[in-house]
Amino acid sequence: MIKAFAALEPNGKLQPFEYDPGVLKPDEVEIDVKYCGICHSDISVIDNEWGIGEYPVVPGHEVVGTIAAVGDRVTSLQVGQVVGLGWHSGYCNTCPPCNEGDQNLCATAQATIVGHHGGFADKVRASAKSVIPVPEGMDLESAGPLFCGGITVFNPLVQFNIEPTSKVGVIGIGGLGHMALQFLNAWGCEVTAFTSSESKKQEALKLGAHHILNSRDDDELAAAEGMFDLIISTVNVKLEWNLYLSTLKPKGRLHFVGATLEPLDINAFALIMQQRSISGSPVGSPATIAKMLDFAQLHDISLWSKSLVSRM
Repeated sequence: MIKAFAALEPNGKLQPFEYDPGVLKPDEVEIDVKYCGICHSDISVIDNEWGIGEYPVVPGHEVVGTIAAVGDRVTSLQVGQVVGLGWHSGYCNTCPPCNEGDQNLCATAQATIVGHHGGFADKVRASAKSVIPVPEGMDLESAGPLFCGGITVFNPLVQFNIEPTSKVGVIGIGGLGHMALQFLNAWGCEVTAFTSSESKKQEALKLGAHHILNSRDDDELAAAEGMFDLIISTVNVKLEWNLYLSTLKPKGRLHFVGATLEPLDINAFALIMQQRSISGSPVGSPATIAKMLDFAQLHDISLWSKSLVSRM
């Protein structure tokens, strides 16, 4: 039996929960959970904000632990190996995105905490192909959030070939934003933090921002017209998106990694006349996650807030 914490209904409190995972599948591994971060997506699924929650919900998709058992067909991982598990715990491995190395875009990928029990437990199971080895020497206590928040903000740098000379803005200095500032600074970019919080200005500078723009000051935003190659939005609220579009250079990109649920009110001419783009992306593929971990270790990128210790 696996001991876990689960929400039994939308908006429910986590409570002790046990389940029998059955026989380990040939392509699966079982992980002894050492640490598990908590992400806003866990809360969204617990509260069924996206309408995809399947109860009981065992949250936790920023897992770090050691391999306790491997299925008969698993050759890439070994018992005792330190690994991480993120938003996806399995892929179909047959669709075009999977075959092209974009498993994170698999339409039938298995989410770790939707229709599957996650890492708020003493153990968790997943397909071996979704489990990533943790580089030796990495701080395991703070590594968990890299497997969701970290890869979410790192993935656009790889997908859009962001250059070290790029000028990049980050909207929202929260869980995703504070990792984005660190990655972008280490990437070599000139980094600007958009924030409406006076208390976060010094924090943003320490995290790697070179400049601060007050997101509630229309004059400051107007003065930044045509400044950025890329803006990454990590927030889940509606903003004056056309004002942010005006701060992009020609061919600049406004990229969403925060799931705002309200429709985007966009002036098409702001896109057409300057050939600007709007895009979004989820977490990265297993290969990109592995690359992100190596980059984070090389540049000593870590989380300021420690991950939740899961010991039951």
